Amino acid sequence: MINVVSDAYSRRAAEYVERFASMGAVHPSDRQLVATWADGIEGAVLDAGCGPGQWTNFLNEAGIPALGVDLVPEFIEHARVAYPGIPFRTGSLDALDVSTGTVGGVLAWYSLIHHEPDTIRIPLLEFSRVLSPGGALLIGFFDGHVVEKFDHAVVPAYQWPVSDLCDELVAAGFDVVETHARTTTGQRSHGAILALR
Repeated sequence: MINVVSDAYSRRAAEYVERFASMGAVHPSDRQLVATWADGIEGAVLDAGCGPGQWTNFLNEAGIPALGVDLVPEFIEHARVAYPGIPFRTGSLDALDVSTGTVGGVLAWYSLIHHEPDTIRIPLLEFSRVLSPGGALLIGFFDGHVVEKFDHAVVPAYQWPVSDLCDELVAAGFDVVETHARTTTGQRSHGAILALR
């Protein structure tokens, strides 16, 4: 599935960058949520599934050292050019090339939406591994009443009930601190979960 996702985004990377590679494309409440979360973090933040790097740069501009990792080489190439001086790496969230217990926060903003329900715990355990004790995780995802696959614009994705995703986080060693939901007319519902290792 990893190769399917990577290949699908690689084919549409230029289109994706044009539409989403700016913080101007971000909903104001999402920007505020991430900023507030990041403000309380001690240490570096891993932007897991950083895409074109806009969130990594957002964190860096807020004075938080950030590292971006993404599966799609084209996104990493764009990010390195757009945001020189910020470290970006190509890699899988299922096997992060990051030392154990070395980051204060992990941002996974819509980067887990393509993981199937029976594999979602793999990246969650990786996030738990790389976070320092007390480190913070923030996940953005598509909210729904049941775990269900849907036709995402690039490659099929999943929506999750908040409670089900919270259960997966607890099983991976996290304490859930906050949950958020946002509904916009004509769009899928959005959810966010803040958890501590």
